[in-house]
Amino acid sequence: MRLPPYLLLAIAIVAEVIATSALRASDGFTRWLPAVVVVFGYGVSFYMLSLTLKSIPVGIVYAIWSGVGIVLITLVALVMYKQVPDLPAMAGLGLIIAGVVVLNLFSKVQTH
Repeated sequence: MRLPPYLLLAIAIVAEVIATSALRASDGFTRWLPAVVVVFGYGVSFYMLSLTLKSIPVGIVYAIWSGVGIVLITLVALVMYKQVPDLPAMAGLGLIIAGVVVLNLFSKVQTH
């Protein structure tokens, strides 16, 4: 069974967000369980990205992966660590979201 490329990309994003969240919890890789989650999460994320790149151009994949990841990590940091973004941070996140939307809706980049 072959999963749709955007589902693979969604899995890559979720795995990256989990890994990045665990990175903070690993306390500089001094706590072994969060460190294992970091390594496993990034491994899953990059593997799913590699599969996604068979169908979607690298620029589009990376823009979505990094942009959505940044927004989700900001939300995780807000909930888990009470790190509230200020107005410039929220404006920057809005620009990132706008960039990802523009790339997806208006880009004419073709695969292979």
